[in-house]
Amino acid sequence: METVAIITDIHGNSPALKAVLEAISQRDDVSRIYCSGDLIGIGPDTNEVLELVIRHRIESVSGNHDEAILALVKGRPYPKSHEKSLKHHEWVAKHLDTQFVPYLENLPRQITTTFGSSDALITHYHYLNEKLPIDQDPFSPIVDPTFDNIKQLFSDNQEPFITFGHHHPVHYFHSLSNWWVNPGSLGCHVKAEARYALIHIYNEGLIVNLHAVPYDRDTWLKQYEQYKVPDREFILKAFHGQ
Repeated sequence: METVAIITDIHGNSPALKAVLEAISQRDDVSRIYCSGDLIGIGPDTNEVLELVIRHRIESVSGNHDEAILALVKGRPYPKSHEKSLKHHEWVAKHLDTQFVPYLENLPRQITTTFGSSDALITHYHYLNEKLPIDQDPFSPIVDPTFDNIKQLFSDNQEPFITFGHHHPVHYFHSLSNWWVNPGSLGCHVKAEARYALIHIYNEGLIVNLHAVPYDRDTWLKQYEQYKVPDREFILKAFHGQ
């Protein structure tokens, strides 16, 4: 048996990421960790998160926040659809250690792999057009997390197993031969817990288990005021339920 860990939407929350990595480290069967994007943005721990992701060899795709912030760093067009996040993204870009810029530039938008005998796709969300730059909004609009909606959303993808993020609630749907899994945002949640999924791969198929581990969210949230993070009142309300 092999076990694969799936995380998504860390959003600059290093204590939540550390809690998940510590839980995973207690197991001896996890061979791979994948992240479905949005490593940075929203939370203030930009460099700490990127250092952890690289050190733990987490295979990640890029998310819309990653690409929007990188666009600012590189002087590229910024998406108009993200204008409400501009001041916050500018703050993140200003504090981004330049050593991580090449890493962000080289993140793929999608990863195809195998989970046992099943082909698997790791993506941030469904793409309208994967070749469009971030300022042209390449992602499909977010849909309500129902079986029919998600099945239709990814109907043009052939992989039996698809894991994604972008929309922060948990999504877990499966049929006889297909799985669609979003473990829920690791770094943005109304509860003091960090979410992830474990995919247990057997000869006869796959078993998906959703997990959440506690972390000291209250101490971490105080950093928003300590660092004077732009748009912190909105972020704390919208993404952390404050």
